[in-house]
Amino acid sequence: MGIPEATYHYQVKNFGKEDSDANLKEIITDLFKKFHERYGYKRITDELKKLGHSINHKKVYRLMRELGLKCVKFMRKSRKYNSYKGNVGKVAKNRLSRRFSTPIPLQKLVTDITEFKCLGEEKLYLNPILDLYNGEIMAYEIRKRPTLDLVMEPLKETIEIIKNRATYRTTIHSDQGWHYQHNQWVRTLKKNKVFQSMSHKATCADNASMENFFGILKQEMYYGEELVSYEEYIYWYNHERSKDKLAGLSPVEYRTQSCQSAA
Repeated sequence: MGIPEATYHYQVKNFGKEDSDANLKEIITDLFKKFHERYGYKRITDELKKLGHSINHKKVYRLMRELGLKCVKFMRKSRKYNSYKGNVGKVAKNRLSRRFSTPIPLQKLVTDITEFKCLGEEKLYLNPILDLYNGEIMAYEIRKRPTLDLVMEPLKETIEIIKNRATYRTTIHSDQGWHYQHNQWVRTLKKNKVFQSMSHKATCADNASMENFFGILKQEMYYGEELVSYEEYIYWYNHERSKDKLAGLSPVEYRTQSCQSAA
């Protein structure tokens, strides 16, 4: 039969017995579908623990193999948008200096623009603002053309959040694209006492956290042939997608728990 002898004897011995893991397998399958087949055994283990199950990741791995559940990734044609047009305004110094972690909400924010090629020759441009504290997308804008409003609208939303929730002076980091050198962007930051920071010219690693988010988004927001909207994906990313470095919590769950603990 082409199977190991031990496996054969195990199956014969257990033939007809009730599967003690049947209920657990059903829960694992439901979680796998809930997260659009994007979660492997480690993240499924985290979700099971959130539901109150005390289970080892090795068992989850085994059960998922038995069920044939394997996370998949799909790539969509996309490209990095280059908004650099030379010095069209003042270039800020690199205050972040690749220090991408912080224990303080809204202390360090990063932003950038990415381009998506959609059906035909149509393009979309996305500009999110991400909090390095928990990886949460604070605000974003999507447009068919990379106009100044693409960056100004999410900045205005973020400024309001900063006013209401920030406990420490905020720094917003970007590349040297013309949007971020524009007088309106610079004035808005100064008016609201937000520090400006910029990557060195043509140095993607200076904004690696934002690049990492774009990579995740472009892999995960297309569930097979089904196109998921940016709004749906970003909500899912903020509220449901767990992260290992956040103790298996989503960005919003982590922020909420931290606030409750501080209170």
